[in-house]
Amino acid sequence: MPRTAETASFKFNHTMIRVKDPKKSLAFYQDVIGMDLISQKEMSDFTLYFLAFDHDGISQKSPEERDKLRFNREGVLELTHNHGTESDPNFAGYASGNTEPGKGFGHIAITVDDIEAACARFEELGVPFKKRLTDGRMKNIAFILDPDGYWIEVVPGAIKL
Repeated sequence: MPRTAETASFKFNHTMIRVKDPKKSLAFYQDVIGMDLISQKEMSDFTLYFLAFDHDGISQKSPEERDKLRFNREGVLELTHNHGTESDPNFAGYASGNTEPGKGFGHIAITVDDIEAACARFEELGVPFKKRLTDGRMKNIAFILDPDGYWIEVVPGAIKL
């Protein structure tokens, strides 16, 4: 069905995943993946962290401006931390959606200019891989794992056909 006047302004804004330890997850998504913390919302029992690739200078704005601007862009990742999970020894973690294939959430994906270089960097940083470029039949994609076991597909920005 084609876009209509009623949906012409719609954008895909963000995806939310739950994380056990925000310090580990923020370090991973900022330092390993290269995203910027756009805004943060603290509630009494949970905190929301909004991250994105900052190609438009949003991180240079005031916290109030960043909070407003995150609703006007696409490609935002929301990390939700329920307070206390990081120090609860009985907390088993969250389901990544891949423990039972075909049962819900699968992965997020990022594009990179040089997939071999990106994968070499992930390797050097000790990032666990679910699928390396050399694994399987699809040699042009890789999957890495975040601190909670969520799969992140790594694909080249320009696939040569």
